[in-house]
Amino acid sequence: MTSQTPVWFITAASSGFGKYIALEALSRGHKVIASARSTSRIQDLAEKGADTVVLDVTSPLPEIKKVAKEANDKYGHITHLVNAAGYILAGAVEETSPQEDYDTFNTNVFGALNVSKAFLPYIRATEGEKTISNFGSIASWSGGPGYGLYCGTKWAISGISESMRAELEPFGIKVTVIEPGYFRTGFLNAGARVNSEQRIKAYDDTLVGQVRAGLDATDNNQPGDVIKGSKVIVDILTHSGKAEGKDIPERVALGSDSPPYIKGKLERTEALLKEWNAITTDTDHK
Repeated sequence: MTSQTPVWFITAASSGFGKYIALEALSRGHKVIASARSTSRIQDLAEKGADTVVLDVTSPLPEIKKVAKEANDKYGHITHLVNAAGYILAGAVEETSPQEDYDTFNTNVFGALNVSKAFLPYIRATEGEKTISNFGSIASWSGGPGYGLYCGTKWAISGISESMRAELEPFGIKVTVIEPGYFRTGFLNAGARVNSEQRIKAYDDTLVGQVRAGLDATDNNQPGDVIKGSKVIVDILTHSGKAEGKDIPERVALGSDSPPYIKGKLERTEALLKEWNAITTDTDHK
């Protein structure tokens, strides 16, 4: 890492991981530029010493580029970009509307893409090691009834992040995708979770209905502590604390439930490949 003061730009810093990563970085004496759709939502971060800016990640790219330039001009460099904006769209695929589908991809995927595009010229120009962190989820690994669109966005983020890592490694930029399990944030609160406007009764007695009820029961009862999780993230991205001496990984399986969930998907996939290998691989020209 370079000896210059780390400068963080964080999207969706009004709550959840965005907020607590900002607080953790500030507690270490780092500079933080926190963004949200309204600065009134991040006034508490301003009181802790963060610079605050308005940013809606679904804005047109030229508008995001203006924010990126102003952020870089503030301290002359950006060392850490955190794309934390995202939400869950709950509903069966048949239930969610095309507009709802687009809106969730627009925030969860296109938002992260455009913010990265806007900031990359400045991050590439920054000396030393830099990082870009994109938020995936354990839902990056396995689809599920009642939240298929959310899974789709998080699969996309993980795939894009892996690709960006290979593309940006020559510039000293480490890209990682953070894949948390269930953490006790406001993510599932009524004001944050988006439910499909259409609700088809036929799904009520299926797994979709069970998931709807499960999300309600899980809200505010998740096992993960977002403050502890954010400390681990900052440790990893700065090679400090518990992560001292370690490289920044391609993905961060965050939370006690994340590695077992991922391992389960790997095991199911390996079993599937073994079962069908003799049939599905006999397809080459002879």
